[in-house]
Amino acid sequence: MPAMPARPQRVLFACTFNAIRSPIAAGLLRARGGGYCVESVGVDPRPIDPFVVAVMAEIGIDLTDHRPRGFADLDGQGFDRIITLSSDARLAAAALRAIRDGGAEHWSAVDPPLGEGNRAMRLDAYRGLRNELHRRVAQRFPPSGRGLPP
Repeated sequence: MPAMPARPQRVLFACTFNAIRSPIAAGLLRARGGGYCVESVGVDPRPIDPFVVAVMAEIGIDLTDHRPRGFADLDGQGFDRIITLSSDARLAAAALRAIRDGGAEHWSAVDPPLGEGNRAMRLDAYRGLRNELHRRVAQRFPPSGRGLPP
């Protein structure tokens, strides 16, 4: 009789607005495959940044349906891993972690400079953040054999 598959690891990415860093990281992990259940939230949720949608589309990840969520929207969900991407999200997750069994990690990631430079310069800054988060996701989560390459 085949063994039952292991319960997918539940991962939460959190940042300040759930508009740039956490949607990128969540999108990258979802694209890796591997059965992870992935959510993203922000301390003060705002609509997704259009530059995020653009740079993620470049690598085949569609974030047009992303809806901003906050910690209050988690409705008691538990997570095996909480990864914060901003200092205020780290503080907000500390209280959440106290009532859940999941571990926490902090990846210091800075939003691209908002409103600085022309479109090409801004896109390059967003690509830099995307590529850095891709590297971190690939290091932290084992490849599944499908999805984005390591």
